[in-house]
Parts: sequence; structure tokens; C-alpha cells
Amino acid sequence: MTPLIDVDWWALGPGLALSGGAMLLMLLEFVPAGRNSSRGALVALASLLAAAACVWRVHEVKRALFDGMFVHDTFTVFFTLLFCGIAALSVLLSWDYVKRMRINQAEYYALLLAATLGMIVMSASNDLITIFLGLELMSLALYVLVGFRRSRLESNEAAMKYFLLGAFASGFLLYGIALLYGATGTTHLERMAAFLAGSPLLSNPLLLMGGLLVLVGLGFKVAAVPFHMWTPDAYEGAPTTVTGYMSAGAKAAGFAALLRLALVALPDLQASWKPVLIAIAALTMTVGNVTALLQTNLKRMLAYSSIAHAGYVLVAVVAGGNEGAAAAVFYLAIYSLMNLGAFGIVALLGRDQDEPVLLSDLAGLGFKNPALAFALTIFMLSLGGIPPTAGFMGKFYVFRAAVQAGQIPLVIVGVLNSVVSIFYYLRVTVALYMEEPAGEPTAVSRSIPAVIGVVVSLALTLWWGLQAHALLEQAQRSVLGLM
Repeated sequence: MTPLIDVDWWALGPGLALSGGAMLLMLLEFVPAGRNSSRGALVALASLLAAAACVWRVHEVKRALFDGMFVHDTFTVFFTLLFCGIAALSVLLSWDYVKRMRINQAEYYALLLAATLGMIVMSASNDLITIFLGLELMSLALYVLVGFRRSRLESNEAAMKYFLLGAFASGFLLYGIALLYGATGTTHLERMAAFLAGSPLLSNPLLLMGGLLVLVGLGFKVAAVPFHMWTPDAYEGAPTTVTGYMSAGAKAAGFAALLRLALVALPDLQASWKPVLIAIAALTMTVGNVTALLQTNLKRMLAYSSIAHAGYVLVAVVAGGNEGAAAAVFYLAIYSLMNLGAFGIVALLGRDQDEPVLLSDLAGLGFKNPALAFALTIFMLSLGGIPPTAGFMGKFYVFRAAVQAGQIPLVIVGVLNSVVSIFYYLRVTVALYMEEPAGEPTAVSRSIPAVIGVVVSLALTLWWGLQAHALLEQAQRSVLGLM
């Protein structure tokens, strides 16, 4: 007997595992447990491992799901594994942090899994409607996570700003989707591309405006200038582990949706978008790096740094083609790793109430805790793009793709911004090794799971700085899945 709907359960496995894990966490709230119980983290890790195992089980085959609204291809596989990795590292970093901050574990990890599911939906979507649904699932979970410390004014203010501006950006995205539907008669990406192939509609103002409005909506999620105003306050007010998670995961999800849209649905519009993207990329790099120079709060500095890194990824998007897209995917994987590691160390340095970590608080840490200082130094060097770290390889391939595409002026702007960024990253190293502590020494958490997360991030940051070819090949294979 032929089933009414042919469902590939392995391809759907990640969604089922994550949604099942989130529901199980909610049900476990009815079973009493001690304050120091780690069952929430264990359930979250098991769900993420199950999701990764399911997607790896069918990673070689391209499959369409639900009448092509979702597609399981190498691009989906790469980003699903990336999102599961980001979430798993975040769980390790949060293991003792949530206990120290007295955060409800079941709610926290359930929202983390829900946000991860939204990211996966965004990367796998082959339809503008499902991209929007995935984005909203991710965003709603992140709004709550940002404001999780309800007793702190900064957290409440950050969540409110993030929510209001996020809702505003979602309106732009929806309006852009409506205009694209009006111009093409479909929201399905492949059907949209087929409709526009060789069509005189490419110069239609409705189509161009719709594409730009979608770009505005996704630009908010990746914190591109001028849609970045929420970023510093949200990153500073959120729990530190949430900041690390959203700075890596939400940015990667936004770019995954943008790359699929640009390469699958609107490849012929890239020439029309290019001047706008060039301006946004240059502004994003410059504003992020220059403003980061002025910061003394480590979380706020890393927030502006994350804006600048969105600009570097946009350079690869401007380069276009397979090389540019592969460089963007490659850079996103590397950035996620080194940024999570940096925020993991900030979480280890935080006090009981997650008070701000200032650069002055790092004074003398290189002698008091040399292992932690060494790890933070490597992450700062990698974020600055200094060899032999993974950050250098990421920027090298991004700028190489842009040079091959003839974007020499943009590459010059990018290189100059990289030089500027080195100054504020090295300020951290100077504080670690060359300054005397002015007050009480900074407390350091002894969380073993968090240390494991930092060590994994550190090892891969160094390894991919020396042996980047395997990751680059996977990034190139993932982009071929879009063709």
C-alpha cells in the first residue's frame, strides 16, 4: 500500500530529535530534582547528538521534503552539523553556569533546542514561507533567552530592545516576501528561479524592492550595519552563554538563508544587489571595528567585533559564485568556533551575578591562570586573523574569493579593518600579561564541562589554522548542493 505522504524519517530526524528533546525537558519539570542536577544538560546533549547522527546517516543523498518546501542536501547537512555543534558547545559552557546563576534548566535548554531547530529549518528551507517560520522560531526562543535573568534591569532592557527591533525587521522581511510573490507568483525558491530565468522581469522594481526588503530582514539577524543597533545591548544584557550561542548560531542561520536565496532563487539579481551589498559590507566592517576600539567591557567589545565579522562574511557574499559562497560558509564555521571559545572564557570569568568583565579585570590573569590566559590569547589572535590560527585562514579565503571576483577596493577596506581589529584584540593580551591587577583578583569558575568546551574550541581553532583543507572541502561540497 502506497503511503499518502512519502516521508524520509532520517532526513526529518534532526527536527524530531530536537523537538522531542524540548518536550521531554518540559515534562521533566514535573519530576523533582536537586538544584545541582545536570539532567537538563544531559537531555539537551543527547538530543543534539541524535539530531547530528540522523543527518549524517543520509548525508550523501539529496532529498526533497513536503513538496519541495524543505530540501536535504549537502548545504543542509553542513549547517545542521554546524548548528548542532554550536548548541552542544553552548550546553557544555552552560553546564555549571546555569546553576551558578540560578537559571531554570529545563526552560533554558528547551529554548536552546527550539532556537537550534529554527536555525536548521532556515538552512533547509526551499521556500520563503518556511524560511520565515524558521527565523521566527529561532527569534522567539532567543528573545526569551536574552531576557532570562528577569531580576536584572539590563537583561529586561536588552530583551525588550531585541524583541521590538526584531519584530520590526520581521515586518520588512514579510513585506519583501509579499513583493517577491507578487512579482513571480510563487514563494518556492526553485520555481521562482525557473520563472525568472531569461525573464524581462529582472528589471521590475517590485522584484528589486522585494529582494532588498528580504535583505533588510536577514541583515538584522546577522547584525549588519545599519541594522545592528540591537546587538551591543542584547549581547551585554543576555546571559554570557546565550550571547556566545546567538552570536554564532543566529549569524550563521541568517547567512545560510541569504546564501540559499541568492544562489537558488535570485542568482541573476546579484548584479543589482552588488552595489548595496558592497556598501553594507564596508560599513559593517568599519563601524564594528572602530566602535570596538572604544570599549572597555569585554562582552561589549566582542559584540561590536561580531558586527565586524558579519562584514567579512558579506565580502564573500559580494564575491559571489561557488568560491565566494564556499568562503562564506568556511568563515562562518571558523568564526562560530573561536567566538564561542572567547565567550566561554568570559563565562568562566564571570562573578556569581554575571557582572561585567572589564579589560582591567584581566590584569595579571596570565600569571594567575596561564592556561586560561593562553586560550583567550589564541581566540583573540584568531579573531584578529593572525596566523597560524583558523581566523587567518578564514580571512585569507574570503579575501582571495573577493580578489578573484575583481572586488579589489573592498578587499583593501577589509584588510585595513583587519589591521584596526588587531589593536583591540591585542589590548586583551596586554591586560593579561603586562598589567598589574588593581583590585581583587578575578574569580575563575572550575566547571569541568565548560573547560572541555573551551579546550575543544581551542584545539579546533589551532588545527584548522594549520590544516584547513578538510573543512574548506566540506564547505565547497556544501555549496555544490545548491547548484
